This record gives sequence, C-alpha cells and structure tokens, in this order.
Amino acid sequence: MTPSRPASSPAPSAGYRPKNKQGQSNLTPYSQFNNLTFDPPYVMFSSNQTAHGIRKDTVINAEETGTFVWNLATWNLREAVNISAEQTPYGTDEFELCGLAKEQATLMDVPTVKESPVKFECEYHTTVRLPGNPPMGTVDIVIGKVIGVHIADGVLTDGLLDVRKTEPIARCGYYQYTVVRDTFEMVIPNMSQDVLYGLEGNAAKNRRKNEENKKTEGSELVEDK
Repeated sequence: MTPSRPASSPAPSAGYRPKNKQGQSNLTPYSQFNNLTFDPPYVMFSSNQTAHGIRKDTVINAEETGTFVWNLATWNLREAVNISAEQTPYGTDEFELCGLAKEQATLMDVPTVKESPVKFECEYHTTVRLPGNPPMGTVDIVIGKVIGVHIADGVLTDGLLDVRKTEPIARCGYYQYTVVRDTFEMVIPNMSQDVLYGLEGNAAKNRRKNEENKKTEGSELVEDK
C-alpha cells in the first residue's frame, strides 16, 4: 500500500455539486481538493477513474454544464459525506440518498447543501488529465473560478470565517479522517507587506498594489521620454 496519501495528509474534504445536462444533480466528496489563488479565487479537485476505467460523474457534469458548487464538509455532515461517496448509477440524486436539503445557488442553476456553512459557486475553467496506470490511475484535475461565496453568519467571529466553528473534516489516508477544532497564528518575520497580503489572500490589497504599479510604470515611461 503506497503511503503517498497519508504522508501528504490531511487533505481537506469537500462536497461537489454539479448538474448534468438533463438537470439531474450529483453530489460527491473529494479530499484531493484545494485553493489555488485568491484574486480571482480558483479551486481545484482531482478525480481518479473508476475501477472500470470510466470518468467520474462530477467531472463529466462540470465539463458539460460549465458550473459546479463546492460545499464545505464538516464534522456534523461526516456521515452524509461518507454516504455520498457510494458508487451509484449515473443520475442518482445523492441529496435524497444522504437525507440532505437543497438550497438553490444564487448565480447558477445548481443546488447547494443547505446544511453546509460555507459554499462556493464555481465556473468551470479547465481539466488537466494526468495519465496513470489502468484502470484507476488516470486522474482528471478540474479547475474552477469562484464567482460566489456564501458563509453562514453563525461561523463568523469579528467578521472573519472561524474554522473552529465550522469544524471542517479532512482525510488522512487509508480510512482515517481528522477534524479541525483549534487554530494558531504565525506571521513570517521580516517579510514585506506585499508578501503578507498574498498570504492573507487579500484581493483588495492586491488590486491597490496593481494600481500603484501602473502609476509607477507610467511615471517611468514619462521619465524615459
């Protein structure tokens, strides 16, 4: 058994919710998920093929419809997350299977998980397909642009998302999971403010910096003349 997954754990878990072209919904968890950048925000998830060498429903639906929704997987939703991972026939509505409520997204015709405290509405951007050994080794890396973010008031503290309140779960490899209930802060010493705002993921500061750069470039061109 390869230790690559547990050695790179924990991997944040998320429930993805695209629709197919027939309007049927699909909900499935992915632990091979992460944020990519912040202005604008992009996220990715990777999906291996099935044991029969078939691409997963979530990948097909995201590519065909151009949209999908990310729902935060939490401690309170752990049992539903596990059930939604079952391999079911194409077109199965995992909301009904898991006993979860649907809540319509605001920017696209895709339902979100009402019980999840954090949701992203995403536009499909691209798929990177990495070849692997059959039947399951080949993986699709799906990248989406986040165009809408929904955060429940109950998981905010002083206007910031409080991970201690969301209690996200993450996969550690094998059949093991963990839950986040505590956090700590560390700020890199002797680091420029430009780098720090990037670590914060502060889009407003990034855009201000871009305007400053434009003014600087403009003044340099005038001086060159």
